[in-house]
Amino acid sequence: MALDPSYLEYPRRKRGMDHDLYAYSNLFERPAVAWPGGKTVAVPIVVSLEWFPILPTDKPFRAPGHMQTAYPDYRHYTSREYGTRVGFYRLLDAFAKAGATVSVATNAAVAERYPSVIRDIVAAGHEIVAHSTDMNGTIATGLDEADERALIVNALDTLERVSGTRPKAWASIARSQSWNTPRLLAEAGVALMLDWVNDDLPYEMSTPASPIVNLPLNHELSDRQIITVQQHSADSYAEQIRDAYAWLEGETTTGGGRMLPLHLTPYIMGLPYRIGALESLLGWLAAQPGAWFAGVSAIADAAIR
Repeated sequence: MALDPSYLEYPRRKRGMDHDLYAYSNLFERPAVAWPGGKTVAVPIVVSLEWFPILPTDKPFRAPGHMQTAYPDYRHYTSREYGTRVGFYRLLDAFAKAGATVSVATNAAVAERYPSVIRDIVAAGHEIVAHSTDMNGTIATGLDEADERALIVNALDTLERVSGTRPKAWASIARSQSWNTPRLLAEAGVALMLDWVNDDLPYEMSTPASPIVNLPLNHELSDRQIITVQQHSADSYAEQIRDAYAWLEGETTTGGGRMLPLHLTPYIMGLPYRIGALESLLGWLAAQPGAWFAGVSAIADAAIR
């Protein structure tokens, strides 16, 4: 049976995605980005510092890494807590050894429960990124707009109260958004989000509130994806990052600056049998003449002038 011709009529079919947040743009045809100091590959390191309530909620969805077994799920709860108690401080030491400034995407609940951790992040010169209220604070279409707005403002207010600075950047749980999220973030004064992964460089969106920049935080190269999901070793993770750096560095000879984000999880990479591989990787990156360690806001500011 032939399709009704109206089936093929779609008023928003156009090049790129079906929205008006930004125009389609080919990375290899747009004007080149130049990083400060003649650097070629920006390396934003983003740490997800999360607090998982021992009772998960499944609306709109259960966050990745959340509790799995019958209540009380102490096995997963204490594994996640290991990241805050132990693993994160190993990461801080590794960053200090490499001379790397990073961004820490943290739940507001971490600030409320462990304010000393937030103070340690700030004292080390790292950037705070708002990462919802806690790991039950997921966003997706269907979440009431007023509830989503309140969640965003609550997270920003709490982190500002504890850290002394209002976060400029936002990372949603699982990078999940509703149709309203870019606008609501812009309304709340957020200048940068890390949720959309469709590029190798930051780019600007326009919303009815004000513009907002997206810095793509690649999912495929996260420690969760490579080590936990794909079951690769920490050494394999480091090798893949080095391969990615080499490829991006090669592209810079004709295409301008590139970006290689590292997304780390304290309870995954902060374990004693993995942290050595990360330290070696960071040392290797620090030795590359073109590598630029910087927080996500600094990188976005340099890309969007």
